[in-house]
Amino acid sequence: MTDGPRTTHFGFETVDEDQKAGRVQGVFSSVASRYDIMNDVMSGGVHRLWKDAMMDWLAPRPGQRLLDVAGGTGDIAFRFLRRAGDGHATVLDLTEPMLIAGRQRAEAEQMAGQLDWVVGDAMALPFADSTFDVYTISFGIRNVTRPQEALNEAFRVLKPGGRLMVLEFSQLPNPLMQKAYDAYSFNVIPRMGQMIANDRDSYQYLVESIRNFPDQDTFLGMVRQAGFDNAKYRNMTMGVAALHSGWKL
Repeated sequence: MTDGPRTTHFGFETVDEDQKAGRVQGVFSSVASRYDIMNDVMSGGVHRLWKDAMMDWLAPRPGQRLLDVAGGTGDIAFRFLRRAGDGHATVLDLTEPMLIAGRQRAEAEQMAGQLDWVVGDAMALPFADSTFDVYTISFGIRNVTRPQEALNEAFRVLKPGGRLMVLEFSQLPNPLMQKAYDAYSFNVIPRMGQMIANDRDSYQYLVESIRNFPDQDTFLGMVRQAGFDNAKYRNMTMGVAALHSGWKL
């Protein structure tokens, strides 16, 4: 007898692992043109503060090479390059329409020469070992079929002394606050998705995927399991999001 297909979560739905990537790709292809606007509306612009805090902790330096996985329209890559002053960023994403939107933005901001845009899978990065100084993934790892494999790949492609930073929605430590946040997420965000992006289902998936993601300490254990040292995290907005950091030493 052979084992049946492995399963994973797609929001609150259980699906075969080999189906998830295609379904995630469908979600982000659907919302690509309105993705940045929806981020601002859903968070009241707070996501910008979280990303700035990520750059503050990271402290980019001139000449560094960044790999931004699930980088979509390049929000993190642009911030990194502005802080570094002189550097290079590779933005990798499973969804080509997101990368096309980012490339257009780079051309408009005259930064195209510092950026590469690559369609690829976080669990099988098309790069050699020890290639990058910094690996970031922002609000993307919860969409990966097997997040531990993505972290393992991050460790592989980083140079010795390289830095991992993961910004992701997380869990509030206070049950009453979590309940209030869930009420907002499940009742308001899908409606916003319908009004702004004409896509309720994609944003229903997004809020379900947030609720399914491991809490801060569980994910910290996964970062350490991948081989990262000096791993720690900081809560953003009381735990609505969390920023995890680790080093390849």
